[in-house]
Amino acid sequence: MTDIVDELKWRGLFALSTDEDALRKALADGPVTFYCGFDPTAPSLHLGHLVQVLTVRRLQQAGHRPLALVGGATGQIGDPRPTAERTLNDPETVAGWVQKLRRQIEPFLSFEGENAAVMVNNLDWTANLSAIEFLRDIGKHFRVNKMLAKDSVAKRLDSDQGISYTEFSYQILQGMDFLQLYRRYGCTLQQGGSDQWGNLTAGLDLIHRLEPDATVHAYGTPLMTKADGTKFSKSEGTAIWLDPEMTTPYAFYQFWLNTDDRDISTYARMLSFKSREELEELEKQTEERPQARAAQRALAEELTTLVHGAEQTAAVTAASKALFGQGELADLDEKTLAASLSEVPHVQVAELGLVVDLFAEVGLVASKSAARRTVKEGGAYVNNVKVAAEDAVPAKEDLLHGRWLVLRRGKKNLAAVEVTGA
Repeated sequence: MTDIVDELKWRGLFALSTDEDALRKALADGPVTFYCGFDPTAPSLHLGHLVQVLTVRRLQQAGHRPLALVGGATGQIGDPRPTAERTLNDPETVAGWVQKLRRQIEPFLSFEGENAAVMVNNLDWTANLSAIEFLRDIGKHFRVNKMLAKDSVAKRLDSDQGISYTEFSYQILQGMDFLQLYRRYGCTLQQGGSDQWGNLTAGLDLIHRLEPDATVHAYGTPLMTKADGTKFSKSEGTAIWLDPEMTTPYAFYQFWLNTDDRDISTYARMLSFKSREELEELEKQTEERPQARAAQRALAEELTTLVHGAEQTAAVTAASKALFGQGELADLDEKTLAASLSEVPHVQVAELGLVVDLFAEVGLVASKSAARRTVKEGGAYVNNVKVAAEDAVPAKEDLLHGRWLVLRRGKKNLAAVEVTGA
C-alpha cells in the first residue's frame, strides 16, 4: 500500500501534525495505537464527524489500531464554541447519546483481528475523580497563558459573553484523555479536526510532562467546507446528520448528488474509498461532461450505502429516478416517497381540485393562467402522466399511498400535494 501519510495528503486529509517525519516513521514502523474522540452534544453524528470516522477507518485498514472515544464526560461540557456558551445537557441525556453515537461508529470499524478497534468512554476515568485530585494531579500541569491562546477561548474572551470556567476547563479534560489512553492502551497518536488542534496538543503536552520518555504524536485533518467558504454547522442548521430520522437517506443522497462541481473532487478524495485511478477518472468526467454528474452520483451511492445500507440506497436511487419520470412512482414505499417529497415544494389541501389550481397553489407556476398555458404546451405532469386538458381533475385513485400527488413542470421542476381529506 502507498505510504499512509502520502495517501492522506493526496486525499486532502492532512492539515497539521506535531512532527510529520516522526509521524511518518511511526506509522511506517507500526502498528500504531491511535484515538479519535467524539462528543455526544447531539443525538447523532454529522458530516464533520463522518470525515473523522472514515479517516479512522483508513488508518485501521493501513494496519493501525483505533480507539474510538465517545465522551460521556466531555459531552457533559462541550468544546467551547467561538460565539456563545453551550447549553448543558443532563447526564441521562448525554448517556443516551453516548449509546447512539457508539452504534453509529461501530459499523465503520473492525473489532476483530490483531488491530481490532476498541470503543472507550472518558467517563470511566473521570466519574470517580475528585475535584482536588483533578486540580492537583492534572490541572497543575496546564499553563493558563497557553490555555488563553486557544482560538475559541480567545474569541470568547473578546466577546460580551465571556467564557465560563466550565468550558475553559474542557481542554484539560481532553488532555487527560490522551494521557489515560497512553497509560491504558499504549496509545501514541491522537487524530482530530484541525479546529481541535489546541485540544490535541494539550494532551500531548500533558503526556510529555508526566511521561517524559514517551513519544507521542498529534495529527489534524482539515475542516470540510463548501467552495464559497461556508462550513457545515449544526448551530446554523446546515448540518448533514447520519441519523435517518434527522436527515433522511433520500436527503442525504440528494446532498451528494447536488454537490457543486467545484467541491466534488475534494469531497470524493476525502470520503470515498475508491482508488486514485477511479477518482481521477471521475474527475476527468466531471471536467469533460459536468452535466452527467458522474462523480456526484458515484459518491452519493457509495456514502449512502456506507451510512444507511444497500437497501436504503436502492430505495432512494429508485425514488430519485421515479420523481423525474424514469421509474414507477407507485413502486416506492410510503416512507421513501414521503422523505423525497419533503425535499421539494409541497402543500396540503383538504380535497382534490383542478390540476391548474394545484400547480398555482404549490408555486410551480406564477398563476392559474400560467398553469393553463403549461398544460396547453404539454409541460404539465401529475404522477409522471402528461396532463392533456386544462380542466383535468385528479381522481382519488391517483393518490400515491392514498395521500400524495407528484406534480412536475417540464423536466426538472417538481412539487407535491398532500391531500389530507382523502
